Amino acid sequence: MSSATKSELQETRDCVEIELTQFMRDQSAYLLSISPELQPVSSALSSFLLDSGKRLRPLFAYAGIKSAGGSLTPATTKAISCLELLQACALIHDDLMDGSDTRRGKPSIHRHFESIHVQDALEGFAPAYGLASAVLLGDLALVWSNQLLNTSGISAHELRRVMPIFDEMRVELMAGQFLDIHEQTQKNTDLDRSMKIARYKSGKYTIERPLHMGALLAADASPALLTALSDYGLPLGEAFQFRDDLLGVFGDPSVTGKPAGDDLREGKRTALIAMTDAKCTDAMKAESRKYFGKNDIDDKGVAILQEMIVSTGAKAALETMIDELTSKALKAIENPAIDIAGRDLLNELALIATKRSM
Repeated sequence: MSSATKSELQETRDCVEIELTQFMRDQSAYLLSISPELQPVSSALSSFLLDSGKRLRPLFAYAGIKSAGGSLTPATTKAISCLELLQACALIHDDLMDGSDTRRGKPSIHRHFESIHVQDALEGFAPAYGLASAVLLGDLALVWSNQLLNTSGISAHELRRVMPIFDEMRVELMAGQFLDIHEQTQKNTDLDRSMKIARYKSGKYTIERPLHMGALLAADASPALLTALSDYGLPLGEAFQFRDDLLGVFGDPSVTGKPAGDDLREGKRTALIAMTDAKCTDAMKAESRKYFGKNDIDDKGVAILQEMIVSTGAKAALETMIDELTSKALKAIENPAIDIAGRDLLNELALIATKRSM
């Protein structure tokens, strides 16, 4: 990464961080004015949102702004920061649906509130309290994402331009999340279904739609520019999710913030698993059923499944797909509809999104 591009991205990330910090300070004060018993809510959401995160979605939105020939303003900084609240909603609900114990090396929100129930010896059933709390906190983050966009200070015209994309992005995200949980109910795996889930659950709202939002915040972006950004964002979004799938099986817990092989315990039917199943013998499939999707599998069981994924060639094949999709995205940057000011940013963000360490 060039020093100038690195500095530009870091400066944007810092600006987003400042806006999120101020927004959470204001919203926490409002929650506490309703009741001091909402302190755990404000603390948990502030910690979840502010303690970590690469801010990829606002950075892609910033790249969209630059690709349209625009520049960052205080109002547009607030507007693109709303994407982090949408991300918080998605992660909180995703952890709940997957039964994940951790997120970024800390207890997931539902586990956090479950532990509060136990520690404070509250009445009722601790897991139900954790579940209900996570649903509500995820919903609150979703409401706040809309609130931050609406109060960002962008003009009424800019808001009218961007709202259809913002609405569509949220619909696509929820559709992808449902397809993901529905996939776990199917009797067989299917690569096409898994790839569609990767596109809608993660790829589009991580990359393509933030790019579109940024471009529309900057200007009345032409259809040619939006198409060019889709030609970049869609393949890169899929590559991003496939990298996540590999990290969910082979990732270092110190990097991912989750236990090794967590996706295997959760029984997530990703493209990686679909590709593995397609190459497995009947004997291998029978062996896989002993471990896959079992929350209590030990390191030995995880290692058996990992070896199966490697020996079938699925891991290498998915790495090849990631490289091919990334190359396709990088080629799209050459489209003349994309302002030259955005091209270096798009190039570097592609590497950040797909070259995360195992």
